Amino acid sequence: MTWRSPLALVRDALQGQRAREKELRSLTSNLPHEGQGRGTQPNRFFSSNAIKTTKYSLLFFIPMNLFEQFHRLANIYFVGLAILNFIPVVNAFQPEVALIPICVILSLTALKDAWEDFRRYQSDRRVNNMPCFIYSRKQKRFVERRWKDVRVGDFVKVVCNEIVPADLLLLYSSEPNGVCHIETANLDGETNLKQRTVVSGVCTTDRGFEPESFNSTVVCEKPNNNLNHFKCFVEKPNKEKLGAGIESLLLRGCTVRNTGHAVGFVVYAGHETKSMLNNGGSRSKRSKLERKLNIDVFFCVILLFTMCLVGSVGHYMWLESRTGSPPYLLPDSRSNSLASFHMFFTMIILLQILIPISLYLSIELVKIGQIFFIVNDIDLYDEETDSCMQCRALNITEDLGQIDYVFSDKTGTLTENKMVFRRCTIMGTEFPHKENAIRLAVLDEPESEEEIIFNQRPHSSQTAWSFEGEDAGPMDMHRRGQKKSKVVGTARSDVAFSSPLETEVVPDQNLVRQISRAESRGGSQRTDPYLDFFLALTICNTVVVSRATARRQRAGLSPCSSQTNNSFEALSDLVKKASLLIQRKSSRFRAQSQGPVIDSVRMESPADTNGLSPSVRPTAPAGSENLYYEAESPDEAALVHAARAYGFVLLARTPKNVSVRLPSGQVLDFEVLDVLTFDSNRKRMSVLVRHPITKECVLYTKGADFAIMELLGTPYAENLSKSHKNIASDTQRHLDGYAKEGFRTLCIAKKVVSEDEYRRWLVSRKSAQAAIEQKEQLIMDTAVQMETNLTLLGATGIEDRLQENVPDTTVALREAGIHVWVLTGDKLETAVNIGYACRLLEDEDLLISMSCKNKVTCTSSLDCNLEEMRRYSENPQNVGTIPNISLVIDGHTLAMVLSPDLQDRFVDLAKRCRTVLCCRMTPLQKSAVVKLVRDKLKVMTLAVGDGANDVNMIQAADVGVGISGQEGMQAVMASDFAISRFKHLKKLLLVHGHWCYTRLANMIIYFFYKNVAYVNLLFWYQFFCGFTGTAMIDYWLMIFFNLFFTSTPPIMFGIFDKDVSAEVLLGVPELYRTGQGKGEYNFLTFWISILDAFYQSLVGFFIPYWVYKDSDVDIFTFGTPLNTISLFTMLLHLSIEIKSWTVVHWIIMLGSVGLYFGVTLAYSAICVNCNPPSNAYWVLQSQMGDPMFYLVCTISTLVALLPRYTFHVLKNSISPSPLLQGRELDRMDPSTRDQWIREWRGFRGGGGGQVKRYQLSPPPSPTQETPVDFRPEFLNSAEATSDDFSLNVTTQRPVYT
Repeated sequence: MTWRSPLALVRDALQGQRAREKELRSLTSNLPHEGQGRGTQPNRFFSSNAIKTTKYSLLFFIPMNLFEQFHRLANIYFVGLAILNFIPVVNAFQPEVALIPICVILSLTALKDAWEDFRRYQSDRRVNNMPCFIYSRKQKRFVERRWKDVRVGDFVKVVCNEIVPADLLLLYSSEPNGVCHIETANLDGETNLKQRTVVSGVCTTDRGFEPESFNSTVVCEKPNNNLNHFKCFVEKPNKEKLGAGIESLLLRGCTVRNTGHAVGFVVYAGHETKSMLNNGGSRSKRSKLERKLNIDVFFCVILLFTMCLVGSVGHYMWLESRTGSPPYLLPDSRSNSLASFHMFFTMIILLQILIPISLYLSIELVKIGQIFFIVNDIDLYDEETDSCMQCRALNITEDLGQIDYVFSDKTGTLTENKMVFRRCTIMGTEFPHKENAIRLAVLDEPESEEEIIFNQRPHSSQTAWSFEGEDAGPMDMHRRGQKKSKVVGTARSDVAFSSPLETEVVPDQNLVRQISRAESRGGSQRTDPYLDFFLALTICNTVVVSRATARRQRAGLSPCSSQTNNSFEALSDLVKKASLLIQRKSSRFRAQSQGPVIDSVRMESPADTNGLSPSVRPTAPAGSENLYYEAESPDEAALVHAARAYGFVLLARTPKNVSVRLPSGQVLDFEVLDVLTFDSNRKRMSVLVRHPITKECVLYTKGADFAIMELLGTPYAENLSKSHKNIASDTQRHLDGYAKEGFRTLCIAKKVVSEDEYRRWLVSRKSAQAAIEQKEQLIMDTAVQMETNLTLLGATGIEDRLQENVPDTTVALREAGIHVWVLTGDKLETAVNIGYACRLLEDEDLLISMSCKNKVTCTSSLDCNLEEMRRYSENPQNVGTIPNISLVIDGHTLAMVLSPDLQDRFVDLAKRCRTVLCCRMTPLQKSAVVKLVRDKLKVMTLAVGDGANDVNMIQAADVGVGISGQEGMQAVMASDFAISRFKHLKKLLLVHGHWCYTRLANMIIYFFYKNVAYVNLLFWYQFFCGFTGTAMIDYWLMIFFNLFFTSTPPIMFGIFDKDVSAEVLLGVPELYRTGQGKGEYNFLTFWISILDAFYQSLVGFFIPYWVYKDSDVDIFTFGTPLNTISLFTMLLHLSIEIKSWTVVHWIIMLGSVGLYFGVTLAYSAICVNCNPPSNAYWVLQSQMGDPMFYLVCTISTLVALLPRYTFHVLKNSISPSPLLQGRELDRMDPSTRDQWIREWRGFRGGGGGQVKRYQLSPPPSPTQETPVDFRPEFLNSAEATSDDFSLNVTTQRPVYT
């Protein structure tokens, strides 16, 4: 290693900083400089590929960890007091002793941080030493190196099933079409394959890619964390620029699949890769309870300063009252004023434990325990996906018990995100697919366990059909469907969106005949609307085609159940599955043989194959039935499978070609000219292809109805009959009907592009792709330029079914006092239908629909609705009633009401509504609504979603919940908590949320009480020792008291206590309301506990004082009963607060008592002269031999606890809280309790049972009803009429005129 001057090092550092901060980077190959020094490397200023996620180093761990811990003001406070105690004039304890508490806390925290950092170090070392292949110019081949050896500018080869070590610009693929298939599950959780293509024009030889011949410059943007966008171009020596984007970038962490090998150029390495820039670590938020805690700590500081000020003034008055210095005090030359000033700091040191030093550490331990029980709750485990509950934010568990508003996505959150093809309309003619509806009804029927088949592969695709069942009625179709083995629609599959529910479609016989007629007229030789419709479904997507032999094995994303190691059990399970398959093989074969087949009726003649171009093949390749489609969205998968059911089979897809087999068996190879990908602004995608027969450039487009209808041009053909002139209006009418039934709708269109138009457009397209500045906008502009004057082909209706128990969950959340809003991008009619199906909307609700075209109309609508609501609330007859009003608003109107001048009015209107449905929303609007409600109403918000479009909303809410659905893990990675089903939200909030909040709130209150009660014993003693800062309890025992004797019981209380059982909390959701708003931990409960602590300290001090007054007991003999009384009082106080006793409670409570006496007896026996001039030797032993000691401890403890016990008895007898009434239910026999809850929930309308699919119809006018009170037998009349009793029900509905 050569020596370099400091100036050279500084110069390189400055040059490197400037190079890294540039908006554009110019990268060249490292091969010409291989083996040379670092100073000659062209890309030396950029990050290496070695990563380091550790926070500390071995040498600097202690100072860095202490620096981080001192970010907490409480730690600075206690360290400052410990240092202050080293000053002789103000010290209250031995200086070394005062350091023990804070040193113990800092050490425990440091050990925890060190263990976490060591685990990160092990992970880093494992990743950095993973093998990879880097090209070497000296060896003329790819050689094996480690990930940490990769540098920007290297050429890296990645083989199949290997992980990409850095961000690579794809230059070569072993696949013939320059395609590389990757799996991004490690980045975003999406398990479907994605295609990446080589940069066009780089590898021009047939011999493969030769890294040494690469002499171009790669210009790319500065590293950023956007996984979906990448700006880059390759500049050749002749200054030709080749545009490249995200479609040519292999991201670090992705896995290469179904590709022999690929070669890429390293553009980002190490911490500059997109995956590392997205690795923000665990989320950290401050809970509402913690913010309240900090305020109360501030009050305790004020209280401490007040007590110290009293002590300082008292010491001054005591000194002034003395004519001379007492003989038992050393002469002091200080003035009385200076001595009292010093005494102020002495009192701070003495009374410092008023601020609970161990509270923050105890809170962290309690939250870890709470998370353990949440994650291991079997009810939150999903067997289908083998996924558990995940807690990604460790410090906001208690916020789950204080939620006021829940904002939910629809698709994939309330619904399964399993798209089922239901209906379609082509050229204004609707095809209802009644037979397919019957099949779905059969699948929905309950089935016995032995009827479930374990092989979840879809049946062989039907490439065509017979006319055997044309005249078959519904009953015939039903019987035919019963011959098939039933398949569970929600079974797991290796391929996303490939369950039998999604892949199998029974064709509509009328549509079958239309396609057959089109083919009989030689439809493949000419354009036909029906053929074009299904060609659009087959071609206009990004579905990846794989065959059975190429499918890869993939582990679950978050497996919770470990695989068995017992080979006998595995073999037994396999035999059981095989036997079930064998039993069904014959019946399944018969069922398939009776299904539609094409061979007997295939309309094919020898003339069909004459004169075909190479793009047209007469027969399908062998084994084409073993095709598997891997789609990025369930909509695409459903449409491709629907087209396959009609014989339009997608055989292969490459960046340049798409192969489709027609129902006749003829194979067409379409040349792909360009793909206009979907984006949230255009709401559509298009594929531009060259037709193999007509050689025309054809644009196939699919998208949202409003995005397609406004782009329509002339009708499909000029010679259409009059009945087809209004195709667009007929299609729109069918779309409205689909939306009312809750279906997702897509419009299909096409456009024939002339060669001249295509060439002109291609120039601007290539220019946009090679651009760096505003690249996305330019590309979108070119897409908009092409997507004009479209010809409407038809539309589809796809059903996305509700998840299990969604209606029950939404009803329970609403009964718990939680407002549920749905924020979706679907149509208004679809959202309303889902709202009725989810029980968010009821038949008797008054539905306010806001869909305004301009701001004036929007403002008028807001004012009118607000005025009606105010008039209702001001009516004396409506006092105490809640109007059943729901609001539905679309995205365009929402954009207007989010303006600053209308925000307040919108929030005022929305908070008066029971449910709000927001439709046609963008991701940014979702987050804006959440922020608006959170900030304006000052409420706790929770957002739940499953897709990338929900990330903004999840991060904007106080608590973000991600659902690990079929659209990847982006929402989960951005969330605080992750669940697999929406129904799990019910127990997560109503049970675990309630428990976490009540446990932690009561524990914090108890901590403040405990410290104030104990420190007041020292404060009261100052009145009898001249406020000299003397303690009547040994210093070591004072430290042990808080660190060991009384520290474990409150932690146990915060982890294990259950005020109400899970069954009652789920059965009576109203109990959740106790945590909303101010909750149990509020200003009143805090100061009541402080006053109770003052009272108990007075009793615990003055009863022993009066007993031992005028006796000859020494200072520690007087202090030992006080210490013992405090222990028993605090433990029994906690016993009163504990709601459910377990073996753990008894062990810890009795263990604390045993530990106290054991340690104190041992200390008194061995401490001969530990704290001079005082002496604690044999004090407790002597006290335990005196009956007066037991009498004093018993009487003092009982008198101290008498007010609290009396208060609880009177409150529970006169005005029982809802939680107490819930505990009364727990004392019932389980069968009686369950029957009572079922009857009560049935009375409230929240009973279980199947929820019917509501149709859109005008809701009936609400009428005034007589209030009805339901009183359980164990409640008296006073309890039933209490305002606080949330189980009382008043079902009154408003009257609107």
